Amino acid sequence: MEDAVRPYFVRRGSAPARRLASRSMNSGGFHLQTTDHEKLHRCYPVLDQLPADLLRRVRQEARLVKAPAGQELFYDGSPCTAYPMLIEGTIRATKSGPDGQEILLYHLQPGESCVITVVALLGETPYPARAVVETELSLFAVPRNLFLELVLKSPPFRVFVFQFLSIRMAHLMALIDDVAFRRVDQRLASHLLLHKGPITVTHQTLADSLGTTREVVSRILESFQQSGVLRLGRKRIQILNRNALERVHRAQES
Repeated sequence: MEDAVRPYFVRRGSAPARRLASRSMNSGGFHLQTTDHEKLHRCYPVLDQLPADLLRRVRQEARLVKAPAGQELFYDGSPCTAYPMLIEGTIRATKSGPDGQEILLYHLQPGESCVITVVALLGETPYPARAVVETELSLFAVPRNLFLELVLKSPPFRVFVFQFLSIRMAHLMALIDDVAFRRVDQRLASHLLLHKGPITVTHQTLADSLGTTREVVSRILESFQQSGVLRLGRKRIQILNRNALERVHRAQES
């Protein structure tokens, strides 16, 4: 079972994270307990529709993996041999350019399917992106061969996997459109308008989400503040004029 867990921990993490990773890898992961099994079914009700033999194999072969916030789970080019079923925490998936600048692809929440992993498993290729634990997590690593059997033999599971693939592809197409055809100030305005109240966030986090640099985001935010659109505080943004921000959001390239 060791190979099912190995790809979720790489050697580039912190020392405490590496110790936890070593425990998971060397022991073959944490065996499924009753409460873990209940969480897995609550997050992934599609498992209730599996044939009895496949469900039994999931219970026997899936291994529980735990990781702290900040732990790198995989990186661009690392091997992929298992499918994650997240039951607690969040994962941040990103893609880096040659200069090291990152763009956020998506956040993975409990009960969702990781399309980066699906692409790598189905194509028998390394991971095409990077993933980092955003909040402390627990997930079950399903070995590749079992994942492929689930896709092949269970229509409900197959629909679940490909529905998420379709949803994420639509999101990524919209992201490409944003990055290629919209100014950074428009994209930043759109991002800020998603929030109703005060926004607690760092300039670096905003930059990572938009695929730009902290300096660019800070400059635009300062401009918005000088125009009376918002007020800046320490890791805090308060929108003062949503209509003005809407106009930036809707502005067309000249």
